[in-house]
Amino acid sequence: MIESCSKKRMLLAIVLLGGLTLLVLILESHWTSVGARSYPTVSGKNNSSDHGCWLHEEYQIVEPCHLCTDFEIASKSNFVCVPTHFKEVIQCHISGKASRSCDKVTWLEERNFWIFEGVMFVIGVISTTTVFARQKVLDRRMMRRIQRQLANSV
Repeated sequence: MIESCSKKRMLLAIVLLGGLTLLVLILESHWTSVGARSYPTVSGKNNSSDHGCWLHEEYQIVEPCHLCTDFEIASKSNFVCVPTHFKEVIQCHISGKASRSCDKVTWLEERNFWIFEGVMFVIGVISTTTVFARQKVLDRRMMRRIQRQLANSV
């Protein structure tokens, strides 16, 4: 069945599937809730009574999610840095300041994803161009061979 499709139909199908993929990725990134993540450990400056204070108190994010220092990771002095190597500082309204482990920085992950997609697109374009150029060369060789055979038999 795929052999019966013309180049235009195949190209149109690929472009439509690529567009659909991008649409799904964009919609998924907008619908993904940041608050649904679980943060395993906490290390507060006051005492251990603020363990998970963001779960039962209102809070504000003082410092957004950022990479822990190498010292914090190696020495395990800040326990929230151990599972993900990222932390954010929050201010609970009753308990005070606390740190919680967080997933990787969103903008960094999105940037890496789009860089990967761009590189894959460039590689795809180069590969397609190479295939078409090679096909032209082989077609020309075949035509010359046929012309020589016809010229010799006449």
